[in-house]
Amino acid sequence: MVEVFGQNGSGVEDMLDVENKRMADSLASKVTRLKSLALDIDKDAEEQNRYLDGMDSDFMSVTGLLTGSVKRFSTMTRSGRDNRKLLCSVSAGLIVVFFILYYLVSRAGT
Repeated sequence: MVEVFGQNGSGVEDMLDVENKRMADSLASKVTRLKSLALDIDKDAEEQNRYLDGMDSDFMSVTGLLTGSVKRFSTMTRSGRDNRKLLCSVSAGLIVVFFILYYLVSRAGT
């Protein structure tokens, strides 16, 4: 009777050992997938950081251009009467160009 119990105990241990190996393999494959996902997320984050850094430098250059334009515009408005007439003409021209572009874009969208 001891031999039967010993064989059953050994059989149970073998089954548990096989089950443990199967679960360990399953866990190893899940860990490998998680590691791959983590590396992909890291790569994507680095690419997005590079993209944002590029956008930051672009915005800084546009800010510099706009600041210079505003300074020139302010200088023109503060100067003599002739420049005010020029300023009104330029402003009216820009408004007309804006409406023409708006009309063309709305027309192209339909």
